[in-house]
Amino acid sequence: MLLMSPENENFRDSIGTITDEGKRNVIFPKKPKGKFTNYRTYLSWVLILLLFASPFIKINGNQFLLFNVIDRKFNIFGQPFWPQDFYLLVLSMLVGVVFVILFTVIFGRIFCGWLCPQTIFMEMVFRKVEYAIEGDRSKQIKLDKQEWNAEKIRKKSLKWSIFFIISFLISNAFLAYFIGGDTLIQHIKEGPSAHIGTLIKLLIFTGVFYFVFAWFREQACIIVCPYGRLQGVLLDNKSINVAYDHKRGEGRQKLRKGEDREVNELGDCIDCKQCVLVCPTGIDIRNGTQLECVNCTACIDACDEIMDKVGFDKGLIRYASENDIEKGEKFTFNTRIISYIVVLSLMLAFLVTLIFQRNDIQANILRLPGQLYITQGDTIQNVYTYKLINKTNNDYNDIKIKLISHPGNIKVVEGIINLEKSKLHEGTLFIKIAKKDMNLSKEKLKIGIYYNGELIETNKTNFPAPMKIK
Repeated sequence: MLLMSPENENFRDSIGTITDEGKRNVIFPKKPKGKFTNYRTYLSWVLILLLFASPFIKINGNQFLLFNVIDRKFNIFGQPFWPQDFYLLVLSMLVGVVFVILFTVIFGRIFCGWLCPQTIFMEMVFRKVEYAIEGDRSKQIKLDKQEWNAEKIRKKSLKWSIFFIISFLISNAFLAYFIGGDTLIQHIKEGPSAHIGTLIKLLIFTGVFYFVFAWFREQACIIVCPYGRLQGVLLDNKSINVAYDHKRGEGRQKLRKGEDREVNELGDCIDCKQCVLVCPTGIDIRNGTQLECVNCTACIDACDEIMDKVGFDKGLIRYASENDIEKGEKFTFNTRIISYIVVLSLMLAFLVTLIFQRNDIQANILRLPGQLYITQGDTIQNVYTYKLINKTNNDYNDIKIKLISHPGNIKVVEGIINLEKSKLHEGTLFIKIAKKDMNLSKEKLKIGIYYNGELIETNKTNFPAPMKIK
């Protein structure tokens, strides 16, 4: 990182989107082009397609991704999860946090520039629409400063209208993750008048997306998102970031015809400021690592293009660590990274083990609160409620509930238990056990759930009885 003197560190006292007067400084980035921009564009197409397709992709009849908070039903990669599986969700989130930490320690904020939905939609969708309608940076600035006339009204109205349509489409996609793709399609077919609640949700989502992408923009990354601030504790001098090679670039000076820069001890940076003009957050990467940088690589492409034109080697701005720039040291795994890898591997192994041990049918059998046991001759009876959760996309008909730990009888009030796919079935049952088969005033029962004669789940519960049984 370029070590700046205190008087040159003023840029860290404020962010690029705020002027000295405290007003909004609208960023007009120049349209980027180059190798990394192309790679990001291709990846963005894939991710956008996946985002819109996931609510309508099904695996074994289950939506690929579903987060139905209202009905408390979740699908992750086609696998259904219920509130009873919340521990798996928590563990998955912890695995995700450790993975992000590990990824950031090694590659810096590369997630923001390549995978974050905010960056993808802003730079690869809304910004491209803006370029197509208003032109590149200079034309946008000119249009923004000119008085309102027919041209400005036409272009702004067209842009804002398309922004609203795109925001509405994105809100439909996001809503499908919460209510289900099939449900959304059904609501669309039946019309908005039949589903006012859905329409209101769509308009709220649309308003949020429109506000973010039409006005708030890069401030979401700088002000709202905490990830940039995490860099201060996650990055070290071995982390790979989009970085300016100050040892090669300083001292910077405009290129002059016939000048021998080596003799004059000048660096390769010709101070063209193209890296600044293409930056979507308005920073100067030559100042070093900054929280506003989202590692979008636009400055790399811009600098490489200039280096090509003036006949200098590419890579003045590149993916590199501080140690690489300062000492020429290539990336190596240190103790910190290895520790993260070990922790992540153990957590992943534990999570996978729990997922594979998860039963397709989950049973919860609890004694009915407030009800005392009943003595019937030589037997004792207790009443229970049961819940059976079908976590699969298959129907289970004629499920049997039997005692495993004790001789006895279980009578289900409903008679036959039919458990539909991805449904919850509740009911009441009576358990009757002979006094001679009991030893304690509170026996621990083990109960089995059977389907087609095969034990598919077990559950334990208490069975109260008189203090003196025999």
